[in-house]
Amino acid sequence: MLLTLFDYLTQFEAGFGVFKYLTLRAICAALTALVISFVIGPTMIRRLSNNNIGQSVRDDGPESHFEKAGTPTMGGTLILVSITASTLLWADLNNSYVWVALLVTLTFGVVGFIDDYKKVKLGNSDGLSARAKYLWQSIIALTAALFLFNTAEVPAETQFIVPFFKEVMLDMGWTYVVLTYFVIVGTSNAVNLTDGLDGLAILPTVMVAGAFAIFAYSTGHVKFAEYLAIPYIPKAGELIVFCAALVGAGLGFLWFNAYPAMVFMGDVGALALGAALGVVAVLVRQEVVLVIMGGVFVMETVSVIVQVASFKLTGKRVFRMAPIHHHFELKGWPEPRVIVRFWIITFILVLIGLSTLKLR
Repeated sequence: MLLTLFDYLTQFEAGFGVFKYLTLRAICAALTALVISFVIGPTMIRRLSNNNIGQSVRDDGPESHFEKAGTPTMGGTLILVSITASTLLWADLNNSYVWVALLVTLTFGVVGFIDDYKKVKLGNSDGLSARAKYLWQSIIALTAALFLFNTAEVPAETQFIVPFFKEVMLDMGWTYVVLTYFVIVGTSNAVNLTDGLDGLAILPTVMVAGAFAIFAYSTGHVKFAEYLAIPYIPKAGELIVFCAALVGAGLGFLWFNAYPAMVFMGDVGALALGAALGVVAVLVRQEVVLVIMGGVFVMETVSVIVQVASFKLTGKRVFRMAPIHHHFELKGWPEPRVIVRFWIITFILVLIGLSTLKLR
């Protein structure tokens, strides 16, 4: 939106041309999202509290969580408002990738909002049924996948890229749609499972999004892409603005979500953020790197799968409680220790993911 304004103003003052640079607009997007979060955050949290939109706590969970009952939830709405406003202000709105990323994020947020609303306001502890939730996630992800497949302009947009091997770029055909579907839905649910402790999910999301901003810029820059031996995708560069907005909004939310949390993001935030990471990974053709950098999300998801499978097959549990962050809590780790150690693990994994840009 502002890009159009600045383009117009350039004819009167050449200095406005500086806003054509992606890096500057990305910085502005991050700062804008951060400021929006700081400005409207307290009011939103107060309204959530006044409307009794509070977190419910599992009876079988760690005892330290019982005191969290009633803490305002659905704070993910703050993240979505900040991301949306900042992206619309600073991104090139003629870029289809920006719209795909933004709409997938928002529609997954709507699914999460309905789920949270049913749990908190309607007193339905189950929220949106698992079948209904998965159905809507599937419809959104498949719609995005089919759109991207049918509008692809260069072969690289639908090729499968293997990190560390610069010559391995596999043409996927219709399997691209299947992969895209599983990446978006899988990542959405993985982040949702991780969102169980104060700040546990949001900072890893911020770190991965920040790394993907680098991937987006490099992939959309013809000279950088050639130098790094990665596929050049003309429209991908603009995603740096979206990723930067996500980083700013995430850090703004962490201000209120850090231990002890003043607000929780709820499904409205977790499902949306996971979908955002998934769709960006698809757009910049780095699905495998997402698995590496999002290793904490993968670990949390696998722990749930293993726990359920083990209990159904043998009647025994592998972990004291799943997802695995609760297992460590029940082993006696204080909540802040679990959170910070998972952050450190993510930081290491993000560095490994970024190394794939050069180690080929």
